[in-house]
Amino acid sequence: MVKIGVLGLQGAVREHVQAIGAAGAVAIIVKHAEQLKELDGLVLPGGESTTMRKLIDRYDMMEPLRHFAAEGKPMFGTCAGLILLAQNVMGQQTPHIGVMDVVVKRNSFGRQVDSFEIPLTLKNIGENFPAVFIRAPHIVSVGANVEVLAEYDGRVVLAKDGQFLGCSFHPELTEDQRIMVYFVQMVEQCVLSKLAKQ
Repeated sequence: MVKIGVLGLQGAVREHVQAIGAAGAVAIIVKHAEQLKELDGLVLPGGESTTMRKLIDRYDMMEPLRHFAAEGKPMFGTCAGLILLAQNVMGQQTPHIGVMDVVVKRNSFGRQVDSFEIPLTLKNIGENFPAVFIRAPHIVSVGANVEVLAEYDGRVVLAKDGQFLGCSFHPELTEDQRIMVYFVQMVEQCVLSKLAKQ
């Protein structure tokens, strides 16, 4: 079984841990940079991206996170996690981790009170996925090699860029594990590919 970490500084950590376990992988809550070395993949959970960035800086985790990405290991960002992964965040001069070739706009779907759930069709994953939007960002534009996996109301809300998966909504808040299963399969394929090259 592959080991997938959940960045445990802030946000929906417990829900992602449960989703990873249900999808057939070992989940590890990550609070220190040294833990990244034992992982095959990493989830950046939803939460508040500004707060998460402050905590990443406080615990000196930014460079280790970028190194993790540079090693070719898969990363999955949901909501605030998508903002952390994006190479460009509108209204912000510099990115956070900045590894996914997308431009992201924050709070695209209104405030907390405007939260909603909508069934979405997800390319390569399936139909009628219950997508929960809470102060969600959206992907404004994607690079040439980025695969759009879902759109809602003309806006990209799920995309894959090589080893990176970014999602506007909160799949961990539902009983439907198809997106997490998709990410676990990405991680498994990455591990198998590395073993084949050894």
